[in-house]
Amino acid sequence: MPNNSLQKKYQSKLRTAEESVRLIRSGHRVFIGSSCGEPQHLVNALMDNANYFSDVEIVRLLSLEGSLMALMADEHRGRKFNVRSIYQGSGQTKSLRANRRSITPITLCAVPDLFKRGLLPLHYALIQVSPPDDHGWMSLGISVDVTLAAAQSAGVVIAQVNSKMPRIPGYGFINLNDVDIIVEKDEELLSAFDLPEYESAAEIASITANLVEDGSTIQLGLAELPKSITKVLAEKNDLGVHTEVLTDDLMELVSEGVATNRYKGLNEGKLVASGAIGSKELYRMLHNNVAVEFRPSDYVNHPAIISQHHKLVAINFARTIDLSGQVYADALPHNHFSGITGMFDFILGATMSSGGKSVIVVPARSIDGKTSRIISKTNAGSIVIPKGYVSYVVSEFGMVNLLGKNIEERAMAMISLAHPDFRDELFHDAQDSGLIDRNRTLTESLFGVYPSRMEETRKFDGQPVTFRPIKAVDGRLIQEYFYSMDEKDVQARFFGIRRSFFREDMEGMFQIDYIKNFSIVAVTGEVGFEKIIGLGEYALEEGTVAEIAFSVSRQWQHLGIASILLEKLTEAARENSLSGLIAYTHSDNKGMVKLFNKLPYKVEAVLEGGMLVLKCNFEEVP
Repeated sequence: MPNNSLQKKYQSKLRTAEESVRLIRSGHRVFIGSSCGEPQHLVNALMDNANYFSDVEIVRLLSLEGSLMALMADEHRGRKFNVRSIYQGSGQTKSLRANRRSITPITLCAVPDLFKRGLLPLHYALIQVSPPDDHGWMSLGISVDVTLAAAQSAGVVIAQVNSKMPRIPGYGFINLNDVDIIVEKDEELLSAFDLPEYESAAEIASITANLVEDGSTIQLGLAELPKSITKVLAEKNDLGVHTEVLTDDLMELVSEGVATNRYKGLNEGKLVASGAIGSKELYRMLHNNVAVEFRPSDYVNHPAIISQHHKLVAINFARTIDLSGQVYADALPHNHFSGITGMFDFILGATMSSGGKSVIVVPARSIDGKTSRIISKTNAGSIVIPKGYVSYVVSEFGMVNLLGKNIEERAMAMISLAHPDFRDELFHDAQDSGLIDRNRTLTESLFGVYPSRMEETRKFDGQPVTFRPIKAVDGRLIQEYFYSMDEKDVQARFFGIRRSFFREDMEGMFQIDYIKNFSIVAVTGEVGFEKIIGLGEYALEEGTVAEIAFSVSRQWQHLGIASILLEKLTEAARENSLSGLIAYTHSDNKGMVKLFNKLPYKVEAVLEGGMLVLKCNFEEVP
């Protein structure tokens, strides 16, 4: 900063931390820079001088483990400081947990306007910035979010100048002229601690990644699973990033050339976020990085901005979800989020994005395995996402799309995502509360574990077709499939004329255990709104031999779809220790004979009572 006039102005504003915080008076409202951008030196001084004032309201966005902010609400300082939290964060004390009433329910994109319009007047803002450049501009670095609006709105701005704060391109700068007091103090920025990952993290990540296409723009929330998800996303191409908080894991996608930000549709070539939570290495990588742009929360989190991105996939994490699809997210140990957060902003934006998806991830059980995170009753804490806004939900037991589903369909879908240990209780609770018809019976199929590894998408004449195991929520799809079939194909499949396909008659195809009974479908269309074009199934007949049957929609025949269905059923049968397959068909069904003969096993064909019986044993090869 060689400019002499700026030098003098800077020097004139220099104060010690103690001198600065003693300007605060009882009853004043003080904003403190959030998360890893917290000005620790100023916060220390504020606590050390607590006897000079009382009833000071602290406004904060988020405090992390290791933050000094958490100490402000302990029993010794409770009358000195009242903490108004937007997020509870993971920086918790017993006192903070007990005073959840201080959390302010508000979507993150609306917070800056509270400050700017004076609806929540700020007397002081304690922020942390980089040293000024030759023109007096200082970067808010890793904490732009709502901090910029607070600094622009507060009566007095006290800035801790820290040379370790990176200068990050974008819209997170404040000029020396807009700062009242400067406190110089170099210290290490707060870093995030490693979160324990679920045993099911890899399975959840794999299922979630299936929803992210090449060229998508992603937002990833903070929780216990992002590391596993970004690891799987590394197999994608040309991703974009528009997210609330940038982490080491997301930045790794940039370093690996996966996140190029080329096809975002907005701010192309730029990774956009409003803050960073991570390691010292992450902060180093962000310094003067022209591929990164930090903007305030009323831009990054605004649904209208989010919606302009190409195929925006918002991936967020829930503490619990009830059977109707309602999402809860309260702060827990090792949990970076609570209250309303920015989750709802991104869900709305993703829903309006062209080709966008909103994905809620919930591990089926708590880390200790003792409780279900899919629950029957609404007793889990703060509702973050109303059920009407929830679409894709992922657990380690599969993925469902709740959009457009009625209450019973939602309840059955959510039970299918729960851990089998809790499904019985959830099913009966749902019946007791009227979510599921009492006439529906509990079968062993309810405890089947969906084998998501068998999902595969192939293209036929340029159109993607997904082959996957049947799900408990596919009952109506199966009915629609048979109602739409050609009459001759129906006769071939059911050995006679049939014009009605009632749900109870179809249950054997979708109420399966994935071991003794297994069904595979070929579907087209978006998850949750799919159309079945092919169906293959096996059912244990006697001993360890399973009877199989197939059908493919007329317009999709002769493309090899039945061969893939047979291939996957054979794979499942072998994995489940079955010894062979048997099929019953008309004697003139040359297609079935040809299909069976493609198997790499010895096939026996015999006529029995006018029917052709095809058999194969997995131990017998030609």
